[in-house]
Amino acid sequence: MNLTHHCLLVRDGTFAAVAPSGDITGERGAQPYGLFARDARHLSRWQLTVDGGTPTVLVPASAGSCAVGPAAPATAFSVLTPPGSRAEAPAHTVFREQTVSEGRLVERVRLSSNRGEATSTLLALTVDADFADQFELRSDHRWYEKPHAVRTRAALPNGVEFGYRRREWHSRTVVTAAPAPDAVEETGSGARRLVWVLELEPHGAAEVTLRVEAHPHGAPEAGADAGPDPFLRVAPVSPADGHDGHWPELSHACAQGLAELASLRVAATGPDGEALRVPAAGVPWFLTLLARHAVITSLFTLPSRPELATATLLALAASQATAEDPARIAQPGKIVHELRHGELAYFDQVPYGRYFGSVDSTPLFVALLGAHAAATGEVKLAHRLERHARAAVEWMFAHGGLADSGYLRYRADQGGLANQSWKDSPGAICFADGTPAKGLITAAAAQGYAYEALRQAARLARGCWDDAAYADRMEEEAQRLRDRFLADFWLDGPGQDFPALALDGEGRRVDALASDAGHLLWTGILDQEHGEAVGRRLLAPEFFSGWGIRTLAAGQEAYHPLSYHQGCVWPHDSAIAALGLARYGLHEQARAVCRGLLDLAASGEFHLPEVIAGYGREEHAEPVPYPHACSPQAWAAAAPFALQTALRAGAAAPHCG
Repeated sequence: MNLTHHCLLVRDGTFAAVAPSGDITGERGAQPYGLFARDARHLSRWQLTVDGGTPTVLVPASAGSCAVGPAAPATAFSVLTPPGSRAEAPAHTVFREQTVSEGRLVERVRLSSNRGEATSTLLALTVDADFADQFELRSDHRWYEKPHAVRTRAALPNGVEFGYRRREWHSRTVVTAAPAPDAVEETGSGARRLVWVLELEPHGAAEVTLRVEAHPHGAPEAGADAGPDPFLRVAPVSPADGHDGHWPELSHACAQGLAELASLRVAATGPDGEALRVPAAGVPWFLTLLARHAVITSLFTLPSRPELATATLLALAASQATAEDPARIAQPGKIVHELRHGELAYFDQVPYGRYFGSVDSTPLFVALLGAHAAATGEVKLAHRLERHARAAVEWMFAHGGLADSGYLRYRADQGGLANQSWKDSPGAICFADGTPAKGLITAAAAQGYAYEALRQAARLARGCWDDAAYADRMEEEAQRLRDRFLADFWLDGPGQDFPALALDGEGRRVDALASDAGHLLWTGILDQEHGEAVGRRLLAPEFFSGWGIRTLAAGQEAYHPLSYHQGCVWPHDSAIAALGLARYGLHEQARAVCRGLLDLAASGEFHLPEVIAGYGREEHAEPVPYPHACSPQAWAAAAPFALQTALRAGAAAPHCG
């Protein structure tokens, strides 16, 4: 039992990270504690004492009791006692139940007397709200000026209200209790202490219900609980009778993934102002719309949950750039990378309020629109977003680089993202010896997405938009991109025979052997011969860890098993490879990847993490966690649905969700 581990409760754009005791300590760093909504911390302290002492944890608010799912809402339970001993058993037991919903935390604290005589107990809860922006809480130790910011605290008849104002920015946190506290005390630190004197009958109990309501700046008021979530509907499961045995783990992984995706949906707005729910990227740092994550999540789940794709497409169309904005790397037609609602984004102290620093969100948007029309047979959305899709394609040529160089390219953004493909950490696009690529970067995976976008644009033009000339042009451009890609990216040196990770600013092939090749299979930009060679290589020991495919093949100087993008294993990345393997008819290899990922899921109650370390199963029999992984995380949660598609391509597989 790990009593130092935090517990995450996630629902509807709100999350709470609490200690095993249920307390919030205000810590920051890799896993910040608090109640968060719209990129701000609305509770920074929430610490319970009984008779002046900190209770001992008997049952922690552990990850197991926090699991999301249709039968387990975002609720945690913990059991505490005052310190005691064998000779002097604790007088009371404390039962805490904490539930998170949109903009709210509700806690029930029940004290149960363990003694046969009446007792009096002093219960106290120290509460504070610092309204810190999430970017302040990261472990990079950056400091941001906040001129004229004012924090307030006001006692209420049944609690306390915390306020924060900076010019027109105004946020509040309201804490109320039933019964009302007997006193609201100042602590000298800005926090307030709510105090109750509880009278307990012999073996009796007393209960206090606490309610926290976050009111972030600019947020609509939270609605009432709408009851069962229709997103969690479960369709019948067909027999699991794949060619090489049963796949019962797939049903469980799909169900868990579906529950996690339900918890990760956040509010967004469509082109006509309509309210939407879109998949956020992940907790704790990315409970917001990131286009690349939302699109890939939507592509994975398209066969069974097309409503995710619909909402994602509408939200991205509504935030599409219409003008040049160098500070945000925006050009007309470009699809946003990231949307933020926090104070620092509002005052332009970080660039991510509406940030366009990705080279691949735009082609992925077009690819998803075409895939949605093909999967659903519904062309209404394709007609509605025709203008947005054409603008996105035009950006690819006029601004993205297709017209000038024949490829999508990007340059590191000073103050923003150094890399703008899916491997966006500094140094992730590197040579085999670890030297980072510099200058204008032409990432391989983005060219695959561009190829797919052009092909989907052609299909939309021919089948929905009644524009044969445009369709012909898109098909020709796609074929030209495919032809030159193979000529420019293929590494044919000793031990290579594999596509380069990228081209650098001087046109040199960035020769690290990387999992991005699986994305090339998924999009079909390689011909059959080269695709089969790539697919078999991805299952070689230097790539395949037994759990999934390493982001960078072992044996290269750049490889590091605990590096985010230079050796770790990402379930969504491996799921993309499984889809690509199936596309090229490599069904045995696709099943091997599916088996590894499902074994990984089974090792953790069918939850797939964002990323794990790159250590192989021959080195360690259990998957080794990556210490800074988001959890839950959208495209990891959606990965089982991609596995389902990959397995169906070569064998009968169960239908989940």
